[in-house]
Formats: sequence, structure tokens, C-alpha cells
Amino acid sequence: MNNILITGLPGVGKTTLVIQILKELNVSAIGFVTKELRKEGNRFGFNVETLSGTSKLLASKKEKYCKYRVGKYCVFVENVDFIVKMLEEEIGKKSHSMIVIDEIGKMELFSPNFKKFLLNSLDEQKVLGTIMMRDNSFSKEIKNRQDVKLYNIDRTNRNRVKQIILKKIKDNQGL
Repeated sequence: MNNILITGLPGVGKTTLVIQILKELNVSAIGFVTKELRKEGNRFGFNVETLSGTSKLLASKKEKYCKYRVGKYCVFVENVDFIVKMLEEEIGKKSHSMIVIDEIGKMELFSPNFKKFLLNSLDEQKVLGTIMMRDNSFSKEIKNRQDVKLYNIDRTNRNRVKQIILKKIKDNQGL
């Protein structure tokens, strides 16, 4: 399949696009998505949720003191590590045609275990994921890999890009 990564500004619909693609393909997949936590319209944190349904708190504005921060958010690297360990076990136990990684972002990249999992997953050539738009040195390396096809979405091209990605995956997997 090669690896397909979607980038774009925050809130443009990257996660939504990944979920829609997964539903339309109906293939065996392992991985996770990052979901916003909102109360009365205000975002207060993020959860990391595996495709098999396990959910852990990724970041929260409620915590005052923590080792890792992105803006106002306290990042729970131990929960990223927990999810990575689960996914590594899943990959070892069941076959899959796709690894979903949503998101390759500042919060997740605090975890050396996540970075290792990401690189191993990319080497399998089966990743459908999202990646932050503003680069650090690590994300820039990922985007520049020969086996990565990067799609930049916005609100006007999201549906067109979805059709392009679906066709690419179907053609590569003979679906």
C-alpha cells in the first residue's frame, strides 16, 4: 500500500477523513484515533482510542503539574505507551491489512515507544495516518520518507482527497 499520511490545519477534519476511509474500505485494521474531549462546546482534552475500543486520556487542561506539556494541555505519555503496547500485542496476534495512526503529533511524539512503533509500522508499508502540519525534525523526516505519500487537506478539497486515497488503497490492495 505504501504509507498514506494526511496533514492540514487543526480542526480541518483529518481524523474524520481517516474514519470515513476506514468505513468505506471495510478492511482489517489495527491502530488508534485521537478524539477531542468537549464540555459545553469547549475542548478540555483528548483521548487516544484503539480501533478495538480501548480508550485512554492523552491530554487534559485540568492538570496543573506535569512533565510534558503542549500549550495548555498536560500530556499523559504513560497512556500513549499503554496504547502502543496494546497495539504491538494486537499486531503480533492477528493479521491486518492496515495500521491506523491518528495522530503523529507533538503530544504523541513525547513517547520514545510511540516513535519506535511508528517507524516499525511505516516499515510495514501499511500506515494510514495523520501528521501535524507544523514540523519538528522528526515529523519532517517522516514526511520525507520515500515510502510516504502526503496529502494536505482543507475544507474545500477534503472530499476530493478522500476519493483519491480510496482509489489508491483499492488499486494497491486489489479491492
